[in-house]
Amino acid sequence: MIRVILCDDHALIRRGIRDTLADATDIQVVGEAGDYGELRSLMRSTACDVLVLDINLPGRSGLDVLHALKDEGAAVRVLVLSMYPEDQYAIRALRAGAHGYANKGSDPALIVQAVRTVAQGRKYVTPAIAEMLVESLTAANTEHAHDRLSDRELQTLVMIASGKRLSDIAVELTLSPKTVSVYRARVLEKLALQNNSELTVYAIRNGLVGD
Repeated sequence: MIRVILCDDHALIRRGIRDTLADATDIQVVGEAGDYGELRSLMRSTACDVLVLDINLPGRSGLDVLHALKDEGAAVRVLVLSMYPEDQYAIRALRAGAHGYANKGSDPALIVQAVRTVAQGRKYVTPAIAEMLVESLTAANTEHAHDRLSDRELQTLVMIASGKRLSDIAVELTLSPKTVSVYRARVLEKLALQNNSELTVYAIRNGLVGD
């Protein structure tokens, strides 16, 4: 039996994933968490084989969680299941220690397949991610400016470009508005941009958000 913990800050999303996995007789959801703190407490008391993790968590993001688990040498295998398209976060997540990456909008059968693949000790990537990985290997010198952003800076960029106000971003990430402003300032500096309008144009041109 594959024991799974779900970590997503939206209860309805967790319920949908739980229902999807419930159809598989070899998978059992043994716990749920809505943020990093709940996840840490749960993992201390509940053994699991696969952690199904969202990127966009309040406080410490899913990428932060991946780095923390990697630093601790945790044995759990992690499948990132995110609303963000593969070209935004997949490679970052895999580099941070994820064993697979899938989109929440994927066919339910593919999500079940992804959990099984990760549990077996293999990597799960979609054809689109596999193509990006090949391109990143064969075009190592074609770094984009946003590749130099930290995980939290990239997240801030995407959220601003998606039309969210700094106050809304602060609430969603459980950060102070001042901290979000610092991230925004760093993004502007690293990308040599002047304002939110230029940030949005940059994000659209580089496929970080839809136009």
